[in-house]
Amino acid sequence: MTTTLAPPVRAVRAATPRWWADAGGAAAFVSLLVVTALWVAGGGVQAVAQSWTDSLGRLTGLLASDLLLLQVLLMARVPVVERAFGQDRLARWHRWTGFTSFHLMLAHIVLITVGYAGDAHVNVFAELWDLVVDYPGMLLATAGTLLLVLVVVTSVRAARRRLRYESWHLLHLYAYLGVGLALPHQIWTGTDFVSSPWSRAYWWTLYAVSAGAVVAYRLGLPAWRNWRHRLVVDRVVPEGPGLTSVYLRGRDLAELPVRAGQFFQWRFLDGHGWSRSHPYSLSATPHTGVLRITVKDLGDGSARVAGLRPGTRALIEGPYGKLTGERYTGGPVVMLACGIGVTPLLALLGELPYAPGQATLVYRARSEAEVAFRAELDWLARHRGVRIVHLLGPRAHEASWLPAGAPPLHHLAPQIAGAQVYVCGPDAWTAAATAAARGAGAGPVHTEQFAW
Repeated sequence: MTTTLAPPVRAVRAATPRWWADAGGAAAFVSLLVVTALWVAGGGVQAVAQSWTDSLGRLTGLLASDLLLLQVLLMARVPVVERAFGQDRLARWHRWTGFTSFHLMLAHIVLITVGYAGDAHVNVFAELWDLVVDYPGMLLATAGTLLLVLVVVTSVRAARRRLRYESWHLLHLYAYLGVGLALPHQIWTGTDFVSSPWSRAYWWTLYAVSAGAVVAYRLGLPAWRNWRHRLVVDRVVPEGPGLTSVYLRGRDLAELPVRAGQFFQWRFLDGHGWSRSHPYSLSATPHTGVLRITVKDLGDGSARVAGLRPGTRALIEGPYGKLTGERYTGGPVVMLACGIGVTPLLALLGELPYAPGQATLVYRARSEAEVAFRAELDWLARHRGVRIVHLLGPRAHEASWLPAGAPPLHHLAPQIAGAQVYVCGPDAWTAAATAAARGAGAGPVHTEQFAW
């Protein structure tokens, strides 16, 4: 039997305090209040009577900048933020703040242009041209705005469906450049920046924290962990049709702060295409000496994994995700898995401290041939008392998460009422299974969405 099924032999990170997420949300709200207060202190309310377009244009620009920098912080991979919210929740907030900031930025451009044109009694388009060409920093701000427009357009769902993840991700990185190009305009011509020492202190601090977070956690921390742990491919094992497991070894892996259920962004230095990262969950409980991921060939570069050679260097970013057992202290637990979604749940089954008979895994697959890890599932059933339920066959109907003829969830998992539930699979399937679990009276339901 492989060592991946042995009891964990590493220290498990303590649970994240629940108040961290509340504190983070409160801090974001307070930042918007601070920006508004600085605008009021700078005469923003009084200026409305003189030129409401100019004054509101200033406010929308300030709020847009604040949200844009908060958006950068949300996705800067700050460990404290990751642990408090989780990747899928951060991605939703990142998307909301991004679109809100973009609309406020458009309102800022329109209001300022219309206001200045009215003050100068000139054509709006002529005024826009003068603003871009004659005002300090405006050419850079225009270039930054165009880059942000590119990011927003490619983030619309219809556009994302037509782009490969790697292409979308590369375009998305231009948002950092767009933010940087907007800074000189705010410094040189922003009334609320140049007129108040409090405003300057606030904005310089926010820009410095945002830039520092990106440098430290998007670049510095991954570089440090890769240098320290030096992961290499130990062996590659076929698990089934189009399914491959990769075992990796490295230095000081007991110090790698990862839990079962989490994922890394992986790059393998095996030739062309190494720069493209892919999110893969650990498919076995992490131990001091070995990590394992299992990859399904989905036609997006994942097929390369099957051809990896022992000794190939691996680069990681992470760990990320909150599909972990940090809130589980015992009692009934139900796992609902579909296809490759079984991988993080398999790792969790190796880590959670449930008693024999307390754990149920409901494993959905289209056919017998697609059921992976049979030997490990049998071992968990025999040695840890996990109840394994296979759901095979086509869906009962388009919106169903069950195959035709399957009994309801409370029959598949009699302990579902009040149990902690972990769900992983395709997005639509996960949503349907989560709704079924809550409808059956489940306790906390843990999910992690990987869609971009």
